[in-house]
Amino acid sequence: MTTRGTTWKALLGSALLACTLLAPQASAAALTEVTGFGDNPGGMRMHVYVPDARPAKPAVVVAMHGCGGSGPGFHSSSEFASLADRHGFVVIYPSAQQEAGFGKCFDTWSEAAKRRGGGSDPVSIVSMVNHVVQRYGGDASRVFATGSSSGGMMTNHMLALYPDVFKAGAAFMGVPFDCFANAADFPPGRSRCTGGSMNRTPQQWGDSVRRVNPGFTGPRPKVQLWHGTADTLVPYSLLQESMEQWTDVFGVGQTPTSTDTPRPGWNRSRYGADVEVYSVQGAGHTLPSSGMAAVALEFFGITGSPGPAPGPCSVKAKVTAWNNGLVESLTITNTGSAPVNGWSLAFTLPTGQTITSGWNATYSPATGQVTARNTGHNAAIAPGGAVEIGFQSTHTGNTAAASAFALNGTACAAG
Repeated sequence: MTTRGTTWKALLGSALLACTLLAPQASAAALTEVTGFGDNPGGMRMHVYVPDARPAKPAVVVAMHGCGGSGPGFHSSSEFASLADRHGFVVIYPSAQQEAGFGKCFDTWSEAAKRRGGGSDPVSIVSMVNHVVQRYGGDASRVFATGSSSGGMMTNHMLALYPDVFKAGAAFMGVPFDCFANAADFPPGRSRCTGGSMNRTPQQWGDSVRRVNPGFTGPRPKVQLWHGTADTLVPYSLLQESMEQWTDVFGVGQTPTSTDTPRPGWNRSRYGADVEVYSVQGAGHTLPSSGMAAVALEFFGITGSPGPAPGPCSVKAKVTAWNNGLVESLTITNTGSAPVNGWSLAFTLPTGQTITSGWNATYSPATGQVTARNTGHNAAIAPGGAVEIGFQSTHTGNTAAASAFALNGTACAAG
């Protein structure tokens, strides 16, 4: 009788807790769609994330999704929004509308898109930047581009077309500017660019950029390039081609001026002061992963160096399970000596579990490798302090706790 009573109380408590998860939670700034932002030949959609706390002239980051994705999807799956809360910059999330055979992708192939002011997506993106500068007082001298896959391709594209608009860019899994011959050359499987055999000389790649603005004499935006060694969708060999393009544009050689490994598996090569290349060992078509956005922002000069680790942490997990559901609470403790101001907690959800709701954080995606991000009321964790978050999940029999926790890219000990 005692066992049944205890079990019933546990189930009732879990059910009541599950109901509370559906209640509205306090939050920071919200992602907002913007219409009528200016000339939009690409027919693109625009979302913007404006943090509540920001300077009078905040920096502006254009963050671009991969093929088949969207601006809101990249907002929820990347760390740029939580970093914007911490550092006070505005994030533009464009949504591509060009169908490319396997989802909507940014146009980096058409002749219009390869000309400055020629039309298509690049002109739409510049209109978004101008809108944010005018509407939110964004700093026109601190505009940056970044993106994943198709968004990484467009990052290199925008730096080539509009060096007077962008100060720097970080391209994840991209290709060099002018790699695609036309629309027919874009889809995987029949693309010369991404077919694995693309090989031009550094000067040929550099000439592609110089032809866009033959009279341009101003400073070029610095470039950070990221690629996984196990990427087969956008071949790893294209990292070499992108490096050759930008080193030639900057007039530096293809031999690194320095090399190091700032994080395990992240092999960094620097070519002068303006080109930085990350080869990520064993990574497939999965970038950016946890901590990489912060490194990109440090390269842009928006933040200080994140260093090898932001400080030690621990996470204690507690699971209450029933039938095909469970509730898990996570206590995140800052065991370091410095405060944490804005955080994201990455963790692995056991196979068969799917998050259906949560509290004190936002969660994305709902399965697999999940990232929880702070809400407006719990962004700060003082030294020795802790925050508690949690979620409700369905399961198919595996009721184990989440594992492999990392706070702002730093592994946490089990509490």
